[in-house]
Amino acid sequence: MVDTDAPVVVARDLAKVYQVGSAPVVALNRVSLEIPRGTFAAVVGTSGSGKSTLLNMLGGLEKPTAGEVWVAGQPLHSFGEDELVKFRRENVGFVFQSFNLIASMTAMENVAWPLAFQGVGKQERLVRARAALMRMGLESHLDHRPNQMSGGQQQRVGIARALVVNPSIVFADEPTGNLDSRTAETTLNLFRQLCTRYHQTWVMVTHDNHLASFADMVIRISDGRIVSVERPNHDGAAVPAAAPMGTSPDRSR
Repeated sequence: MVDTDAPVVVARDLAKVYQVGSAPVVALNRVSLEIPRGTFAAVVGTSGSGKSTLLNMLGGLEKPTAGEVWVAGQPLHSFGEDELVKFRRENVGFVFQSFNLIASMTAMENVAWPLAFQGVGKQERLVRARAALMRMGLESHLDHRPNQMSGGQQQRVGIARALVVNPSIVFADEPTGNLDSRTAETTLNLFRQLCTRYHQTWVMVTHDNHLASFADMVIRISDGRIVSVERPNHDGAAVPAAAPMGTSPDRSR
């Protein structure tokens, strides 16, 4: 049985070191954090702070140099590449800044595409893709290609594509970078609604403090270290919170 109160993301002393020529470059330096299930978390930092590296570690896109990372009860730090691919396919959704839609495909086809890698039949893929797009308010754009949609509509297609696989966690890398300010705020409010309605966990990387304020949990990172964890009250100033260290992850799952 899955413990619904357990954190869905747990990192312990997570480190990532890249070799640039003869010099080691520390991108993450003993990062520890927990993100509760159903939380919209924002990782905030300047360019080079380590925020994207952290997102890649948590999403199973890169292996850590040292430390542990547990996502949805799975020990990603000990997985081989095939296991990571399987984990991402079955548990994780990704939303990208550049949308990453296939230009020759309709919205329906773009959203249905990830389901093909799960072995889902064509008819069921289309049914689930339609439902995901309607959830995003795009019922009138099912047959539109990316160049027939606005930036905000394309981003909603990208969100629908992330959600169609029913992920337990969604990672978003600067997801509003190509959107105007009004559409960006609408998108972030949508993230909050999805977290609440479907008890999903969203982790977003951003450099923008205003956009981060829409999140339930703001993790500030600098020089590869977490410097603070805050919980905005959405009525004004952020409420500081101690970095959640909690208990050790349940390794029995």
